[in-house]
Amino acid sequence: MKISIEKARVDKVKAEMVVVSVYEKDKLPGGEAGDLDKVLGGKIKDLIKKGDFKGKLSETTVIYTWGQIPAKRILLVGLGKRDEMTLERVRQVAGKAGTRIRGLGLKSFVTAIPETGKKLGFSQVSQAVVEGTLLALYRFRQFKTKEEDKTEIDRVTIICREPKKITEVKKGVELGQIVAEAANWTRDLVNLPGNELAPQRMGQEAQKMARQFGLKCKVLGLAEIRRLKMNCLLQVAKGSRQPPRFIILEYPGKGKRLKTVVLVGKGITFDSGGISIKPSARMEEMKYDMAGGAAVLGAVRAAAQLNLPFRIIALVPATENLPGGAAYKPGDILTSSGKTIEIITTDAEGRLILADALTYAQRYRPEAIIDLATLTGACIIALGHEASGMLGNNRRLLDRLKKAGEESGERVWELPLWKEYDELLKSEVADLKNVGNRSAGVITGGAFLGRFINKTPWAHLDIAGTAWVDKGKKYMSAGATGVGVRLLTRLFQNWAKK
Repeated sequence: MKISIEKARVDKVKAEMVVVSVYEKDKLPGGEAGDLDKVLGGKIKDLIKKGDFKGKLSETTVIYTWGQIPAKRILLVGLGKRDEMTLERVRQVAGKAGTRIRGLGLKSFVTAIPETGKKLGFSQVSQAVVEGTLLALYRFRQFKTKEEDKTEIDRVTIICREPKKITEVKKGVELGQIVAEAANWTRDLVNLPGNELAPQRMGQEAQKMARQFGLKCKVLGLAEIRRLKMNCLLQVAKGSRQPPRFIILEYPGKGKRLKTVVLVGKGITFDSGGISIKPSARMEEMKYDMAGGAAVLGAVRAAAQLNLPFRIIALVPATENLPGGAAYKPGDILTSSGKTIEIITTDAEGRLILADALTYAQRYRPEAIIDLATLTGACIIALGHEASGMLGNNRRLLDRLKKAGEESGERVWELPLWKEYDELLKSEVADLKNVGNRSAGVITGGAFLGRFINKTPWAHLDIAGTAWVDKGKKYMSAGATGVGVRLLTRLFQNWAKK
């Protein structure tokens, strides 16, 4: 999609549709909506006065201009209450406007930047407008042979009437497009079905993206994984005819004395549960069990485009988890990093392959390790679909992630990692079990991973509830959300400023 910026007045711009926003309970429209109202002889004010448009969050109304201004139509979109305005609401409003316009069969539109006051800067708001628009307009249509609605918006123009703010707006638009396109690339990967995206294809997609953005990428095969003694990854992969892959994607960074950060993502390209097979209901969604792996790849893509001053390495252990004749079994004892693990259920395979990857990550002596995984159904029970679970061993890193989550709209919520929870992982026959009892499932998943971390600052993000939505919500269509890409990008941007 082409996104351009113009210095123009909203009542002078020629367009199929121009978007302006109005706050709830404002008796008179402000900003660009106020400018249009004057030219249109009070039509917008009249709509508000009569209660036909209230300005509630994401409320929309189309006004035809009948030649009174160069634009053929106006889309009024509600911002909700003025004192509740946030960047997340800007994304939501921008997304609603984009999908409404596409629903009208239009291929382009012009939008004014919402008036948010001094609290939010032009760059931030412009970035949120672009993110909300691109994320909302995303559709996964690779396997549709017939499509009734083929309309796609191919051009968006953002207008700014203040010459001094054009530079800020351009910066925000560029950031928003880079981050949203990286998230949408991630969504494409996650939405692919298991028969299309086996571990080998996931490695190929990482290599293809690396060539495009000048990154280093190695994809290790079965023999190399054996040499590295990644025993858990090997054992989980035994139930599948598809050989595992271990993906190493590196962005070397821009600048001197760079900090190294390692991102680790779970890459189960399809999860049947293995021998401890899942119920058949909704098992088709288990193609998204590699969402953590896709997210760390997408985050590195965004970091490279933004020339961030970090060396960032993404590690993705990729395999299927199937109940083949050679599959590992409940009661088996595996070894990772010298620790023995009693298998209670083969449906807790993600933490096993992550144990191998976290051990590998520490060879880089990084400043921090962050892992992302659709690890537990318990996280959905605990937090629903509004926040990712967060655990870790370093207060500064966790606080940075929380702040980045609030700003990016990909919120996280911390759960405790007290030593007492380790008791739930004690085994009678091995160093630890791969699951505890039914209590504290999210926490014991994190506690298990923590056993494979030395003193390196580390955070674990359980994205089981946020990586996928059954129905469209806010500015996300049903399916993969690309969660983690915007969060990690914002983390690195904030960290670079420090």
